[in-house]
Amino acid sequence: MKTGAFIIPTGIGASIGGFAGDASIWARKIAKKCRLIVNPNVVNAACFSGITDNMLYVEGYTLDEFFKGRLKLKPSNENKIGIIFDKSIKPDVLNVHINTIHAVETVYGIKVTGYEITDEDVGVEFFIENQSGASVGNVKNLNTLKRAAQKLLTAGAEALAIVCRFPDEQGDDYSKGIGVDPVGGAEAIISHYISKEFSVPCAHAPAFDDISISAEIVDKRCAAEYITPTFLPCILLGLSQAPQISLNDGISIDSTDFLIIPHNSVGCIPVLEMLKRKKKIYAVKENKTVLDVTPMNFLSTYDIIDTYEEIMERL
Repeated sequence: MKTGAFIIPTGIGASIGGFAGDASIWARKIAKKCRLIVNPNVVNAACFSGITDNMLYVEGYTLDEFFKGRLKLKPSNENKIGIIFDKSIKPDVLNVHINTIHAVETVYGIKVTGYEITDEDVGVEFFIENQSGASVGNVKNLNTLKRAAQKLLTAGAEALAIVCRFPDEQGDDYSKGIGVDPVGGAEAIISHYISKEFSVPCAHAPAFDDISISAEIVDKRCAAEYITPTFLPCILLGLSQAPQISLNDGISIDSTDFLIIPHNSVGCIPVLEMLKRKKKIYAVKENKTVLDVTPMNFLSTYDIIDTYEEIMERL
């Protein structure tokens, strides 16, 4: 069976996959034909998840290290998940998340070892960068996340879900299917940090003060985020079957056959590493982002594909 990777970088306004699980339809189809590595951005959809048994759910920092050949992905399932909550999350919002944990445990049998509240506020800030239009952010207190993570891992957790307080909701443009999800850049800082420090599967879900459900009709690509007060279910489902990180055993970059990426965001590490190894890269033109790094910027060979449907025909 072939192994491929389907990646949509976070916070760059991808017209497919830049919202809430809206790339899942293609990832699920492709995963019927091969084993598929996906980043959380592809399948996360708030209270839903596009994850299937044939997908490997891998956070961005770990993905980069994998493509550099520095680690391997060891398939796993029924991971024991520890959950970190930001101390600044309001009590009523925390209660909603605890009820969510119980619901996901009951319905899906997810194994949760417990949760830890950080000893200090995490201090998340996020915004859209003026020049590039990409989502960026700042996290003031990463050390408090580190201390909470260590406690959960010592208690037996094999994967970490992180929930930090974010100061406000997505803007009107995002709800209309325009522009960039503003929280993606800050989320990436959090998950990259924990991955680098501990070499365990991890993912982040934001918590907002306003947990009311909007009655506004929004763009269908982000609708999943507007019918729930918590985005925790999707990361629990993904982490439950995320591959463990290994130096010796598992799937390597050498056994990865192809990479699928939006056409104008091909400057990322996975693409550059696949180019070095002369492996197949599908650059999909129908998926637009705020970036402007296309195959024309490189003296290398890509398979430039018009649509995801065309990839299905080639596999």
